[in-house]
Order: sequence, then C-alpha cells, then structure tokens
Amino acid sequence: MITLSAIARREIDDALQVALERLRIRSAALGEASAALGEATAASATGGKQLRPALVVAAFQAFGGDIGHSPGLWRVAAAFELLHAAFVVHDDLIDGDVERRGIPNVVGRFRERALARGGDADDANLLGAAAAVLAGDLLLFEATRLIATAPVTAPQRAALFVLLDDALLISAAGELADVEQTIGADLPPTDSLIRTARDKTAFYSFQAPLAAGALLAGASDDERAALESAGSAIGVAFQLADDLIGTFGSRAEAGREPGADLRASKRTPLIAMAAETEAWPRIASALAMAPTGPIAIAEAQRELAASGARERAVDMIAETLRSARSHAADAALPRDAVVLLASLAAAVEDRIPR
Repeated sequence: MITLSAIARREIDDALQVALERLRIRSAALGEASAALGEATAASATGGKQLRPALVVAAFQAFGGDIGHSPGLWRVAAAFELLHAAFVVHDDLIDGDVERRGIPNVVGRFRERALARGGDADDANLLGAAAAVLAGDLLLFEATRLIATAPVTAPQRAALFVLLDDALLISAAGELADVEQTIGADLPPTDSLIRTARDKTAFYSFQAPLAAGALLAGASDDERAALESAGSAIGVAFQLADDLIGTFGSRAEAGREPGADLRASKRTPLIAMAAETEAWPRIASALAMAPTGPIAIAEAQRELAASGARERAVDMIAETLRSARSHAADAALPRDAVVLLASLAAAVEDRIPR
C-alpha cells in the first residue's frame, strides 16, 4: 500500500530491533520461562508489513519533513508497529487463534510449552492465554517507551501521547464492541458494525499514524484535522475491503483459506447488509452451514453475491473513499499530502476482490 525506502525500512527495523533485543535481554535475566516469553513476544512483532510505520514516514515527508534530520521519527514509527503487534497478540487470544502467518503465535507457543511439560488441555489453554495477555502488555509498554524516549520536542511528545492514548482507548472500545456483537441471536445493524470497524481498526491503523507523521513535520492543527478526517474514512474503507477479502477473496488475496470469515461466522457489515434483503432466510441457512467445509462456503458466497450485499458493500467502499477524497481536497493540505491520500484511496480500491 505504501512503499518504504530502503533507508526508512532500515531505520525502522533498527529501532524495532533495539527495543525487542532490550526486551529479550531483560526477560532472559528473569529465568527460563520469562526468556521464552521474551522470545515469543519479540517474534510476534517481527515479519509484519509495517503499514503503520510506513504511514508515519509518508505523512512526515508529505508535510515537508526531512528524514535525514529527524532522529525521533524512527522511534515513533516503530512505536506504531509495536502497538499493532500488541493488538494482534490480544486479538488472536480473543479470537481463539493459535497461529499467525502459518506458525504458532504466542498462544500456540505456550500451549505447546504446557503440553510438553505434561499439562492437559486446560493447562495448555491457561498458559497460552496468560502468555498472550502478558506479551501484549509488554508490547504496549515498549510502544509507550519508544515515544517517551524519542528525541522530539516536549510539545510534540505531549501530542504524541494524546494520539497513543486515543489509539488505546478507541481500539479497546472497538474490540469490546466487536466481541459483544457476536453475542445473542440478533444481528447488529450495519451502521453499528461500521462504527465498530472504525474504532477497532481505522483510528490506530490510519488516522493516528498519519497524524503522528504530520505532527513531527510541524503540520498545523487545521492540516492535521483534515488529514485525520481523510485517514479515518480510508481506514473504514480498508476494513470494509478486508471484510470482502475475508468472505470472497482467494487464498492469495486473503493469505489464508478462502472464506475464512464465513467459516468463523463473523458478523461483518457485509452480513448485516445481507440481513436487510428479502433473501436473508436463505442466506442465513447457507451461513449456518458455511463452517462445515468448502462446498458450504461456496454456497454461502453465491447466496451473498446474489442478494446484492456484495455489490452494496463495494458501493459503500466507494462512498467512503469519496468522503476521504473530499477531506483530502481541503485547502489546508499541501499538495504532497493530497497525493498521499489519493494513493491510499486507490490502494484500498485495488484490494477489493473481483
């Protein structure tokens, strides 16, 4: 979506490596179990696409920042990667996932650790959950520490902590709403599910990192407000496209088994849109069977597409991106920022499975 230069990627990787190596060393000094936790925590924060750090750097440059003369930029960018890693670790625990990118995640590692020590299934579940909670907490602290120690001005640091505070609170609210919306027989309305997507993903993944980069470059309050509005809309569109990928995307597009969201019976805005159609009784029956295997998933995909819900979701992405482009047209924004936002909107459109 955003390509980091070789210099930027090296600097971000170095900042991450320093933080994670510090975590490994300090954990190892506290015993073998703590060392294992440090290793698992560090592993969970490596190998990602680094979208959020890339947005910090891209926004910094779009507002005239010079990456050769801003040492604080790299720690701040790395902090957003660690924030994301923390949320992923906790999210995997909430979702009951034991793998990430095809290998055991923190939960999976410590479940295996418990079984290797003669524990039963309950012991494995307990240890895996405990390790995931602790690993996420450690990553949240490391993200905070990077901002606290970044060589930036006092006003910048204060503003960055406001962004971090908002990212944590808003994402926590979105995650809780996401879980609550799975409870009960009634499907939440579309607008409620979209609001959850905005809180859970859009703020910390797009709005906050863009604002952080602009802040470090010296953007004005008006510039940052326009940028954040556009970033929020792009983040919502990104999540809606992700829902389409999770439902209709190929293995290559999703990076996992096709129809994974159907298999997991996820309640997404796409499903809520389908519930508003006359075909819902038939769709609901197909969705109920989807977890049973590929044939049932294919049937659910056909029913969803035939109902018009897929087309409506694509239209909603287009509408949301029009809102983003409208905010991007704000006279307060410099040309490079407008170009950046336009490229992000286009990249979201390209993610929509055909």
